[in-house]
Amino acid sequence: MKACADCAPCLLKRVLFQSRLIGDANEFRTMQSAMRTYADNFREGVCSAEVATKVHAAAYASMECADPYLQLKIDADRIASEFIGEAEKFIDSSEDRFAAAVRVCIIGNIMDFGSGIAIDRPEEFRRMFDGLLAEGIGSDDTGRLRKLVDRSETILYAFDNCGEVLFDKLLIRELKAMRKRVVCVVRGKPILNDVAYDDAVRAGVDGVADRIVSTGAFAVGFPREVCDDGLREEIPRAGVMIAKGMANYEALSDFDIGLPVAFLLRAKCPPVSRSLGVDVGTNVVRVIRD
Repeated sequence: MKACADCAPCLLKRVLFQSRLIGDANEFRTMQSAMRTYADNFREGVCSAEVATKVHAAAYASMECADPYLQLKIDADRIASEFIGEAEKFIDSSEDRFAAAVRVCIIGNIMDFGSGIAIDRPEEFRRMFDGLLAEGIGSDDTGRLRKLVDRSETILYAFDNCGEVLFDKLLIRELKAMRKRVVCVVRGKPILNDVAYDDAVRAGVDGVADRIVSTGAFAVGFPREVCDDGLREEIPRAGVMIAKGMANYEALSDFDIGLPVAFLLRAKCPPVSRSLGVDVGTNVVRVIRD
């Protein structure tokens, strides 16, 4: 997805948020570094995820902190775990377990902290769960996704946020019940509140997935050049990638990685909503290149 003017305030607000998460005494310097990097890299036609990656790399270097979101990620997992029993009941009572699990796993995509377009604290999720589940999916390619899954032996499952990952596990279990091999993809290094390897293990992903690989890079979503040998091995084996969240959509929606991609996300900002052709706040399953 191409960057647009709306991306600037969102991105810079998140830089300030993460700086204050750790009590960065040099937050002014951090913002200067982020704004300078944004100005140097923002141009017509550039991928929004690529710009965001460079801006966050500059901010992290200024903050001298490898994982400013660590406690928020742990808190998000803890609070999401309070609702797993209810989510399992929803799937168990459904006539279509796969579709129900897809619906459930999108709920956690609201756990997107610091941008001002979702929630800023995991505790806010407690008051939203029932309403999010009741919303359903406003733009729904679940049928197309099911066909891709049916004809695939291996599924790549690219995570987005911590907290959300616990709901992803429920869909992964359904895929395993369909006798699919599931390879989960995490961020190469901690970035934002996204799932890196240690976060996946903490959430118990290693107990449900056949393999965990990474993008091999500090990157918002997917880097254009995959750096991890494991992921390079798995892409040609897979029949489809399930890619969670807006960052993966921004990185991959106009980039062909060599296999069909199903994006599962909540469209939380105007640029992503316009790109998808939906209203802000819509839950989306969108298949491309099937």
